[in-house]
Amino acid sequence: MNYQQQAIAGMNPVELIVALYDGMVRFLYRAIDAIEANDVHERRVALKRTLDILMHLQSRLRMDIGGSSAKALSEFYAAIFALCIEGSRLSSAARLKEAIACIRDVREAWSIASKDPAVLRLLVEEQAKQSMSLRPSMTVPVMQEPVSSSWTA
Repeated sequence: MNYQQQAIAGMNPVELIVALYDGMVRFLYRAIDAIEANDVHERRVALKRTLDILMHLQSRLRMDIGGSSAKALSEFYAAIFALCIEGSRLSSAARLKEAIACIRDVREAWSIASKDPAVLRLLVEEQAKQSMSLRPSMTVPVMQEPVSSSWTA
């Protein structure tokens, strides 16, 4: 295990989110450098990495638990996604810098939350609930006969 893997292994879930935000900022700066160097391939690679992180964060949102906060984050991720796509399409460093500024603002809030004992306690409780629901069942599932379908495309 290398140093980076060890550092990540010791992070709490909120610190991992902060690290993902840091990654998005890093890749957006790479995309800006690529725009300035007129390197289309590197711009696309850097923006793809940013979009991959955004999609991962979006997919991990728990709307059933997060309520309005999860909805707000979902809308935030969609807005950043749109800025990145537009920045790439227009080769606009300004659009990507706008995305960076937004990401940094929200990153700061996550950073503060990562140090709050009450937030960390809630995370530990939620992880315990999730691990209990993920334990394998002691019952054997019953196989059912496949249902035939008669629809046509």
